Amino acid sequence: MTSIPAPLGASINRQWRLAARPQGLPVATDWAFSSEPVPEPTGDECLVRVLHISLDPAMRGWMNDGRSYVPPVGIGEVMRAVGIGRVVASAHPGFKVGDLVTGAFGVQDYAITDGRGVTPVVAGAAPLTQYLSVLGMPGMTAYFGLLDVGRPVAGETVVVSAAAGAVGQLVGQIAKIKGCRVVGIAGGLEKCRFIVDELGFDAAIDYKSEDVRAALREHCPDRVNVYFDNVGGEILDTVLTRLARHARIVICGSISQYNNQGPARGPTNYMALLVDRARMEGFVVFDYAKRYAEAAQELAGWLADGRLKSVEDVVAGLEYFPETLLKLYSGANFGKLILSLGDVAG
Repeated sequence: MTSIPAPLGASINRQWRLAARPQGLPVATDWAFSSEPVPEPTGDECLVRVLHISLDPAMRGWMNDGRSYVPPVGIGEVMRAVGIGRVVASAHPGFKVGDLVTGAFGVQDYAITDGRGVTPVVAGAAPLTQYLSVLGMPGMTAYFGLLDVGRPVAGETVVVSAAAGAVGQLVGQIAKIKGCRVVGIAGGLEKCRFIVDELGFDAAIDYKSEDVRAALREHCPDRVNVYFDNVGGEILDTVLTRLARHARIVICGSISQYNNQGPARGPTNYMALLVDRARMEGFVVFDYAKRYAEAAQELAGWLADGRLKSVEDVVAGLEYFPETLLKLYSGANFGKLILSLGDVAG
């Protein structure tokens, strides 16, 4: 672990910056720690004290210098990350000191913002970490990816990979709410037990110890109507062999491929799309930004009536960022991975 000084009240802003483009998994030399005086807001800006930082698989893609749905993080720039924080100084007419807000604040103690892309949070309505999980991007991703792209129908079979992860756990629960049979693919006995016993999935497949193809035949006797893919690679290829007629495959992510040093592995069984008249579609949750409030209202209702559970894996300490991020790519996290700046209440 890099030796990092503790924050000194409101005088120092600690930051993690991208030092090099990773080759495979990020290593220590891909990061640089820096500190600078806490900036003061000017014009229409406000200063946010970051309380919790969302760690997401997509962050690995943001480090690459290639075409994507957002520009790459520049070398020397503070690492991009969504967070939740409290306004501690403001010259912005829309935000006052004490307001809780979410936005792309980066991996740092303090962030200056002009308010664009910043959303107010109602204090006390839910635990703050839930605004980075079920009421944040993972919730929006699960909601729109499943319902708008996957379009499940009651009675159909929905399969989701990375089923104990931030998005996967919500996809499975929403599919159950919609009356579907749900099969989750996860790594390890503990995660498989959790999604069945705690989240209500109908079945789980442990890709680390089971023959996934055989398990799909067992648990999906009527084949797969909707597959929500978070991992790509071999799992995607295997599920393609078990599609029902007119199946829908939702491409949300491909975490098994993010750290490849060569080309990503594409599906070899893609002809199943023709044979089964199936559809495979990728999506980016940012395209649904105008409808986030709609999704948040329904997700909050399901939380309130107990039909939806949110599980967060919280690690305290900005200094632990590099090694904590790696938990995503080894499957060591359990639920939504969040870095908490534990020296601050909230």
